[in-house]
Amino acid sequence: MEPVAESSDKAEMDRRAWARGRREATSEPEACPLCGGAGFVRAKVPVGHPDFGKALPCRCTLQAMAQSRQARLERYANLGALARLTFDNLIPQGRSPDRANQERFAQVYRAARAFAEAPQGWLVLTGPSGCGKTHLAAAIANYRLEQGQPAYFVVVPDLLDHLRSTFSPNSDVSYDELFDRVKEAPLLILDDLGTQSSTPWAQEKLFQLINHRYTAQLPTVVTTNLPLEELGERLRTRLGDPNLSQVFLVEARAMAATAGWEGLDLLHRMTFDNFDWKRVGLSPQQRHSLEVAYHRAHAFAQAPDGWLVLMGGNGCGKTHLAAAIANYRLGQGQPALFIIVPDLLDHLRSTFSPQSHTSYDELFETVKKAPFLILDDFGEQFSTPWAREKLYQVLNYRYNARLPTVITTSLRLEDMEARISSRIQDPRVSFVWTLDVPSYRAELSGAPPVRRRPPGRSG
Repeated sequence: MEPVAESSDKAEMDRRAWARGRREATSEPEACPLCGGAGFVRAKVPVGHPDFGKALPCRCTLQAMAQSRQARLERYANLGALARLTFDNLIPQGRSPDRANQERFAQVYRAARAFAEAPQGWLVLTGPSGCGKTHLAAAIANYRLEQGQPAYFVVVPDLLDHLRSTFSPNSDVSYDELFDRVKEAPLLILDDLGTQSSTPWAQEKLFQLINHRYTAQLPTVVTTNLPLEELGERLRTRLGDPNLSQVFLVEARAMAATAGWEGLDLLHRMTFDNFDWKRVGLSPQQRHSLEVAYHRAHAFAQAPDGWLVLMGGNGCGKTHLAAAIANYRLGQGQPALFIIVPDLLDHLRSTFSPQSHTSYDELFETVKKAPFLILDDFGEQFSTPWAREKLYQVLNYRYNARLPTVITTSLRLEDMEARISSRIQDPRVSFVWTLDVPSYRAELSGAPPVRRRPPGRSG
C-alpha cells in the first residue's frame, strides 16, 4: 500500500503550515505535496494495521534515494562520454557494407543483448578498430545501469596508467584498493585489450586480473583488436575457454572479390586512365621505368599470361597499377580477386573462430585457385613461420599451375626466402619490373622524395 499523508491529523497540519511558512521566508523550492518537505508520511491505514502510526519514507524520499543510488552507479561505472552508447542507437547489422560482416555483426548484437539481460561467463569481442566492439561493450554497461545493476568499464591502457599512478605519494587511492575494485567488480568490461605497452609488469598485472576473474568465473566482457592466437598463451587459454567464454569476431576486414571491391573504395577509383605515367621532373631512367611498368600492366590486363611482379618503394605506383588491372578485368566481365596480403592472413585466422561463416579450407582454396589473383603488399607480413608457410603454399600452387597472378612488393628479391624468390623471378613464368621513381605521396605533400636502392633484379 502506498503511504499517504494523514491530512486530518491536526499536528500534521500544523507541521505543514510551519514548513510552508519557512519556505516562504527562505525562498526554498516547492516542497513535496505529500509530506510538505518532511521526507516522511504516516500511512492511512486502520487501527491495528502493522503500519498504523509509523513514519514511513515519502515517495519523494524514495525517489531521491533511487536517484542517489543511480548517480553512484554511474560514477562507479566509469563510462564518461560512453554513457551515450546504447543498444537503441546501435545499428543491429553494423556499418560494414559487406553482407557477411552484417550477418556476423547481427549475431554478435543478439549475443550482447542476451548477455546484458543476464551476465554470465565471459563475452570476448575481437575485430579491427571501428567495427563496433566498444559500442557493444558500452551498451551492455549502460543497459545494466538502467536496470540499477553495477558495471565497471575500463580501457586497458588507462587501467595500467591508473595502477602506476597509485605508487605516487599524492595518490588518493592505494594500489591494492584500485586493483581489488577491478578484480572484484560484479561485471567488468575491459576495452582494447592488447593495445597496452607490453612490459613484463603490464603483462603480469593483466594476467593476475584475468586469471582471478577466470578462476572465480566473474562476468566479464573483453574487446580486443588482436586475434586470440596473437595473445600470449596464458591469456589466450583463459579468454578462449569454451566452457566459460563466448568468442565473437565482430567484423572481418573486407576483401575485394570477383563481383567488386566491397569496402575498398579508394582502390575502386584507381584506373589506367588516371594513372600519371607521364610525370614531369623525372630523369630519363625514371621515366623509362614508369612507362614500361604502365604499358606492361595494361598489356597484362588485356591478355593475362603468367605472373607480373611490380617492385619498388612505398608510393611509387605499384598498387595503383595492380588495382587498375583488377578494375579493367572486372570492367570486361572477367574475374579478378584483389587481396592485400596482411588482410588475407587476418581472414585466414578468423576462420578458426567458432562463429566464422567460412571454413579455413574454403577460403584458402578460393585464394589459391582464383582464376586471376592480385597480391598487394606482399612481404609486409613475414613475421611468423605460419604466415610464411601459408604464402608459400599459395605461390607454389599458382606457380605450378601457371595461374595468372600479379604481385606488388617493396621487398628486394634477396630479402625473400629462396624458395619464394626462385619462383617469383623464374623468367619462364614471371615478368619482374622495378619502379625506380620517387613517391607520388611525397610529391603531393611537398616533402622531399626519399631515394632508395632498387629492390633486386628486374627484367
